[in-house]
Amino acid sequence: MHDFCYVSRKTAAPVKAELTGIIHQVQDIVRDKFTFQYYFVGSSSRNMITYDKKSNVGFDFDVNIAVNDEDEKYSAKEIRTIIKDALNKTVRNYGYDYCEDSTSVLTIKKKDYRQSKIVHSCDFAIVYDCEDGRQQYIRYNKDKQNYTWEYRGGGFELLPDKISWLKKNSLWNELLDYYIWKKNNNNNPDKHSRSLYAESVAEVCRKNGYK
Repeated sequence: MHDFCYVSRKTAAPVKAELTGIIHQVQDIVRDKFTFQYYFVGSSSRNMITYDKKSNVGFDFDVNIAVNDEDEKYSAKEIRTIIKDALNKTVRNYGYDYCEDSTSVLTIKKKDYRQSKIVHSCDFAIVYDCEDGRQQYIRYNKDKQNYTWEYRGGGFELLPDKISWLKKNSLWNELLDYYIWKKNNNNNPDKHSRSLYAESVAEVCRKNGYK
């Protein structure tokens, strides 16, 4: 069993402001090559940030970075490297470690070394929002040591309608409680918050008669 609980807005707000400051500095550093927009996604965009009181990994944020490179002047590897280098020039001034380069994101972590724990972290995905509604992201293939643009998987298309229906029918608090329950009872390490959230929305809707 886990022991997930929600992070208060009072706790999350200064961290989000700090991350926004980091992003603005990164924008300034890369401006002579390309510009980008950014937006917070996932739990932070819904005010549903959680952390497990039994773990030492703290809470996290997710940010999409949408690069403006319509002429495709830069390769996927060049874009990700430019962003990573700019983050590394910035984050140490805010007390974060250097970026970790994983399959789909660049991650920065602020650590409490005395207590051997991660206070909080942020995952940055570099994306391209297509006109047909789909989204691509830069994927790092560690085995082949290359970077490619890949399409996100589907399955979440009906979420906005279901979320609106839950709010309209005063079921949002029920969703909050059910989502925490799902996270605390999840024993599948490959099932992440995004999938658990989508499942929670679908199951609460179905239970309450959504059609």
